[in-house]
Amino acid sequence: MGNIYLFSLIAGLASALVLIPFTSNKTKEKKGKRSNPGALVVGIILIIFAIFSFYYLTNLDRNFTSLWILAIPVTLLGTYFASGKERMVKAVLFLGSLVFGIIILSAFLFNADEKYEVAKMAEKTEIETFDEKETPASVPPKFARNKMKKAFGQVPDTSYYELGNLQIQKVNGEYVYIAPVEFSGFFKWVNGNTTPGYFTISATDSSDNPKFMKAEMEYTPSSYFHKNLKRQIRMQYPNHIFYGDVQLEIDDDGKPYYIRSYGQYISARNGFDVKGIVMVDPQTGETEDFLLKDIPAFIDGAVSPEVVSLQNSYYGNYIHGFWNSLFGKRDVRLPSDEGTEANVSPIFDENGDMYYFTDFTSPKEGVDSMLGYSLTNSRTGEATFYTGNLEASYMDSQGALQIIEKKFIEKKWNGEMPVLYNFYGEASWLTPVLDSNGFLQNYFIVSAANPEISVYANTPNEALKLYKTALQRGGGTVDGSSKAEEKQVRGTVIRVYKEKVGDFTTITFLLDNKKNYVVSSENSPLAIYLEEGDKVQVNYLDTGEIFMPVKEMVIEGL
Repeated sequence: MGNIYLFSLIAGLASALVLIPFTSNKTKEKKGKRSNPGALVVGIILIIFAIFSFYYLTNLDRNFTSLWILAIPVTLLGTYFASGKERMVKAVLFLGSLVFGIIILSAFLFNADEKYEVAKMAEKTEIETFDEKETPASVPPKFARNKMKKAFGQVPDTSYYELGNLQIQKVNGEYVYIAPVEFSGFFKWVNGNTTPGYFTISATDSSDNPKFMKAEMEYTPSSYFHKNLKRQIRMQYPNHIFYGDVQLEIDDDGKPYYIRSYGQYISARNGFDVKGIVMVDPQTGETEDFLLKDIPAFIDGAVSPEVVSLQNSYYGNYIHGFWNSLFGKRDVRLPSDEGTEANVSPIFDENGDMYYFTDFTSPKEGVDSMLGYSLTNSRTGEATFYTGNLEASYMDSQGALQIIEKKFIEKKWNGEMPVLYNFYGEASWLTPVLDSNGFLQNYFIVSAANPEISVYANTPNEALKLYKTALQRGGGTVDGSSKAEEKQVRGTVIRVYKEKVGDFTTITFLLDNKKNYVVSSENSPLAIYLEEGDKVQVNYLDTGEIFMPVKEMVIEGL
């Protein structure tokens, strides 16, 4: 805390030196108007106190360049009060501070190219096909948050607290949502002093229930004065440039830590380039500074979603400079605002690494065609832009949400958290569907290239099974672009199960080779007559999952 006192003292004294006239003004002396030393001392104290209060309340970085907005009025008043050669000197200071202020305020007009270079992404055509054995983190955060609120009775002294910000993380190999318990007001902080812990809930299993984990935290975003988390970080790192909100991260032992991304300005206190994080133990207030390459292994979201959203904006808007982003808009791609955290959606790849997903669309109004999508590594900040199949016109996330809204218009259900996956070689939107109360109703999958191909089911796996069949009958690429190899098998049916799905029947059967297969009556109409003991010849896709899709089937004797 000593730093802010020293900073305020130096800035206050410097301001006083500029404001106080050191050469006498004879005209004023003849009129009896002499400077009052006591008033000057009071003025200096007031300036120092004002500077201290401003930086303490705003948590602004304490680099001397941040004083530019104070320098302009101080040098102007200093010039007015001075006379003779002193006035000339202070006038130069005023002009210098004015020029510096203009540079600060106009920097965004000239550093667009630098911003684009900072945010520039590697480019690829398409993400790899989704592994059928993997389960996407598909529980929408709004639904998870609703369940946590209903479980808030687990918190001791419930009236003191409220649920904090929700975020996703991988803990002990499991994908979970985490939300800290925060103070609900100043007097609750005075009485409570510490928060009791945080909630966790599965991000892949919608039937999971929230668990309250006890972990007392003294330094939190909802605490006040010196116990406020952001103020504690600023006191320890007065010169760091921070961007984005603080985030709670849990290590594999369940111990919570708060982190915040820091970096540097692109130029003249404008723009942002992320460099590392500050990590805080909320129980003790102890802080550590890490560069991105050195962050602890348990931290997933080192680069805050706000930073990623900002970089997406740089990359999409400034490909040909600032003015083009306003007028010509040549090659401009606007990042979507449909993400769950600061306009981006966190997802995990097959290795368990977290990425932020964003789709980009045209700046032209009324167009829902996607111009590509990006995945940004949440630990390193490295991003890749995927153009998609350039011969196909992909629908953007807004278009997918509109399809869902029309599909369930009578029930007033809406989609949330649309994410683009490559299912069986087909670019596809997977979107949880919520009712008006925020409860999860089903999962909707629609082809980005062929919106007429869509399915929904109670779970992602059920939806994937139906989608596989829909792609086959809809002419999708499940039979050509998937990683699955087409194979043939002959055998005897041991078990068979038939289920009516829409206008068709899905037939699941087990052969004597102990492998399971699934076929739709639309794809193979005679499959509805399949019985135990039948001998069959099956052409199928070896996807490696429990129930493998059948392309063609012949029942001997039919």
